[in-house]
Amino acid sequence: MASAFLGLRTIIYAAPDLTYAKTWYSTILGVKPYFDEPFYVGFSVGGYELGLDPAAKPSDGSTITYWGVPNIEKAWEHLMSHGASVHSGIEEVGEDIKVASVKDPFGNVLGIIENPHFKVE
Repeated sequence: MASAFLGLRTIIYAAPDLTYAKTWYSTILGVKPYFDEPFYVGFSVGGYELGLDPAAKPSDGSTITYWGVPNIEKAWEHLMSHGASVHSGIEEVGEDIKVASVKDPFGNVLGIIENPHFKVE
């Protein structure tokens, strides 16, 4: 049986000062963001995405790892049918990119992302 998951894709860090965080990560990573909006900044790094979220609060465990999926609605249904609960529903965040997160039966937050622009390098 082929896996419905494509592998890890995105990690999001809290960025209360988004302007400073964008500058800092651009310097650290040596790349400019590919997605730059007031609500989110995304960097493509070695086939993975680092996202900066100004709405997230820095704290232990504040990082959410997103698993790439080819179809977020099907992945969502699959997770829900296996005991996951809603953490954050499916949301289109721009440019045909969709994200969502669930809590697994053990209380862990698991993110899923459908990003048609994301290509592994």
